[in-house]
Amino acid sequence: MAHSPETTSAVRSAYVYEALNLEAISDRFNMPRSTITRWKKAALKNGDNWDRARAAARLSGEGAEAVTAAVLEDFMLLFQSTMEDVKNSQDIKPLDKAEVLSRISDAYSKTMNAVTKGNPKLDKLSFAADMLRDLVQFIQTYYPQHAVAMEEVLLPFGESIGKRYG
Repeated sequence: MAHSPETTSAVRSAYVYEALNLEAISDRFNMPRSTITRWKKAALKNGDNWDRARAAARLSGEGAEAVTAAVLEDFMLLFQSTMEDVKNSQDIKPLDKAEVLSRISDAYSKTMNAVTKGNPKLDKLSFAADMLRDLVQFIQTYYPQHAVAMEEVLLPFGESIGKRYG
């Protein structure tokens, strides 16, 4: 099915200026995600990088603090969904869960460090993330038998820290 140039432009605008993900755009315009992905790739080949335009729109319209906040929000959503997936998985052994938790805690810490540079207000939250990472590594090294308990406590504790310092 052929789409009008106006539809293509509206899809690009939703991606660039509204920062909608491809699923949301697909739902809004009632079209397959693959069509949007194809348009995005074709535009890139023609010199129109939607991702770069999106970053520029965020930066110019809202400033660096808003960009770092948006990056942090995107990361936190991914972090929380990963934590939930790990927590609810019946296929992952406790020690493997501890390893996954250690890795995502490290990613959390690195992300927070990078975001803090763009928004100094997040310094306390970054410190808290470092402490969480250190706690995960400590438990994994010295008390691996408590990995399941750590899993139960870490997610709500991380949310609590985020509310307190975020």
